Amino acid sequence: MDTRCLVLEELTKEFGGLVAVDHLNLEVGAGERHGIIGPNGAGKTTLFNLICGELTPSEGEVVLFDKDVTRLATHKRIALGISRTFQINNLFPKLTVRQNVLLAAQGLERTKYVMYRPLSSYNYLHDKTKSILEEFDLWQKRDILVKNLSYGDQRQIEICLALIENPRLLLLDEPTAGLSRAETLSFTSTLKKLNSEMTILLIEHDMDVAFDLVDNITVLQMGALVASGSTEEIKANQKVQEIYLGTDK
Repeated sequence: MDTRCLVLEELTKEFGGLVAVDHLNLEVGAGERHGIIGPNGAGKTTLFNLICGELTPSEGEVVLFDKDVTRLATHKRIALGISRTFQINNLFPKLTVRQNVLLAAQGLERTKYVMYRPLSSYNYLHDKTKSILEEFDLWQKRDILVKNLSYGDQRQIEICLALIENPRLLLLDEPTAGLSRAETLSFTSTLKKLNSEMTILLIEHDMDVAFDLVDNITVLQMGALVASGSTEEIKANQKVQEIYLGTDK
């Protein structure tokens, strides 16, 4: 069994004269919960885009499940078992909850190329949709248009979409952004119940959430690695306190 899920070697992304990610080295183990934190402009979302294949690195390598995917297209990385959520919802607001999840369930199936058979005829896709909506306590809302749901419910649906194909690596880009405290607590509780064999890489602005959900944390500043270690090590790191967490006066 592979013990490494993700390895980044000297990963660099430059936009003209701006270095967004600066020779980053990082290793994330299989089943690990790993947080990425840092101030605005630290390069966190750019890093996710490099891992997913939405951006091509200027230098360095991305290795997923011991396979070099540095030049591999995004859809091929998804087929290897990577999934992602975004800071801004990527849902179809005029479709129902069930329709959104059904489309995601069909996304990696060969049935997406079949135009003569209605989606309603694929019972196994409906079973998969029902199962995950029940897991997230959303089945009773299955026929509600997404645009009529609370923002917290919409974020939950995004997680459903990301999990529908049982990914080996899940990237969560600020999943609690915009949520109320009550919604955040509920959402955090849901994330804790996810399959422990699945690796999670999490960008999170709420430090309480980050420290509660992950085992290890990497801190970035201006695209460069500042510190990486266990949550306790990061909490005690003086440099991290000075540039990000703040220091007591």
